[in-house]
Amino acid sequence: MKQYHKPQKKKVRGGTGGKREKFRDKKLAHMGGAFSATKVSDKDVKAKRRKRGGSIAIRLKKASSINVVTKNGTKKAKILRVLESHNPEFIRMNIITKGAVVETDIGKVKVTNRVGQDGIVNGVLIS
Repeated sequence: MKQYHKPQKKKVRGGTGGKREKFRDKKLAHMGGAFSATKVSDKDVKAKRRKRGGSIAIRLKKASSINVVTKNGTKKAKILRVLESHNPEFIRMNIITKGAVVETDIGKVKVTNRVGQDGIVNGVLIS
């Protein structure tokens, strides 16, 4: 389970020196989920997760292909490796995140969706 901390935005004390009262308690519902760390693989691996209210979310653990939007329409391409990411460790470990640039068999593609939460990889051809 992840740690939940909300940053303190205002001063802890008011103008008179009295301490401000807490707005509300921390709730389990306000806590985010764990990072799914979707990796490049030969075949897709998906995991089901129960959400609040009993609905089911599909998490993508390993991805092999990406839906690419090109000038001629949408194509499905094989992912070879991660080229660029906001975290250098993700490049080395081939972890796909939103905004990452991946190398495919049709060229470089920028990932446009939140892969671990959507259960699929979508992207736009950049070269």
